[in-house]
Amino acid sequence: MNNASVESSRPSGGIRGLILDYGEVLCHRPAPATIERMAGAAGLDTATFTTRYHQERGAYDRGDVSPRDYWSRVVADPAALSDERVNRLRQWDVEIWSDLNGAMIDWLYEVHAAGFRTAVLSNMHPDMALHVRRSFGWLRYLDCVILSCEVHLIKPDPAIYQRCLEGLGLRPFETCFIDDREANVQAARDGGLTALPFHTVDSLRNDLQRLGVPVLPRAGSAQPKREAAGE
Repeated sequence: MNNASVESSRPSGGIRGLILDYGEVLCHRPAPATIERMAGAAGLDTATFTTRYHQERGAYDRGDVSPRDYWSRVVADPAALSDERVNRLRQWDVEIWSDLNGAMIDWLYEVHAAGFRTAVLSNMHPDMALHVRRSFGWLRYLDCVILSCEVHLIKPDPAIYQRCLEGLGLRPFETCFIDDREANVQAARDGGLTALPFHTVDSLRNDLQRLGVPVLPRAGSAQPKREAAGE
């Protein structure tokens, strides 16, 4: 984006900040085959594994339980859960959430360059948080990063939204929150934020356009251009 384009797209009232979820917004939904692989390692069918995986997630994402405690609650036979299998499940659990949505990452750069305050607000367990902090150079273009395990709060707790607003230095009505889960979107709305559900890049583009946000995401490759360039 050239300087003239940046200047013409700077926020001038209304929405001044954008808060994005990470999972299934900035990264793609895990492929079914990867979930099946994890279910097999857990000794469960895919449906049962998926249910347990999400049911037990809150305490893990909040940083209240260890990886072994979490996976013991998920697998079919906790007594047979070896350290090797725990480590394998932990590794795969990071890998399945690491397929970045290139169009969304590139859009984050563009809105930040245009003068918007930007943040990531995500429910995320410690293994994934460590991977994100170490691996994703694009985090330095964000004004605030709130990961649940680091603050011991999870969405949709109102306190975690407030923590993010404080990090951005913005008031709720100046901020748009984007998440793929309806409960999280509704909690943001209840707190006074503008909030949009994420389904596809195209649907988000249309919603942002209706809000008057001048910098919109574009369809793109799965790999962010700046990540590919080593930035």
